[in-house]
Amino acid sequence: MSDDHEPPTDDPDAATAADTAADEAIADVEGQLSALFNRVRSNWRDYAASVHPELQPAGYKILGHLVRQGPAHAGVLAEQLHTDKSVISRQVRLMEQLGLVESTADASDGRARVLVATPLAVEKVTAIRRTNQAKFYELLRTWPEDDIRKFAELLGRLSI
Repeated sequence: MSDDHEPPTDDPDAATAADTAADEAIADVEGQLSALFNRVRSNWRDYAASVHPELQPAGYKILGHLVRQGPAHAGVLAEQLHTDKSVISRQVRLMEQLGLVESTADASDGRARVLVATPLAVEKVTAIRRTNQAKFYELLRTWPEDDIRKFAELLGRLSI
């Protein structure tokens, strides 16, 4: 019994057609992901400007992580955000000047520094997140529940 997704092995033309159709579908997914990632980058720029006109999108990404995950060492942030440590350092310096991040001594190792979002940063990022979450929920509530569950499942399979 053959799987619905596999072409018959004895017909090379059918296999080629199925591969072509799959490749076209994959290209469609790639295009949609590219559009989504472009939108996310654009949103980070807008969110950063909402927090402070001088804050860069990379800074917003770092700040959002600190607000969501709590205090962290710069090296850990770089690892978790898949970002170079020099980018983290530059952004943290700027965010310290803007009053969005504080660097404090690590209680377990006084030589190490821990980065903490200030109350002002927490307030601004939380407000942006609330607005975004409300929009997201409003949009997805127009979908059938089965579609939402399938979408979550598919995203989970993709994010391995």
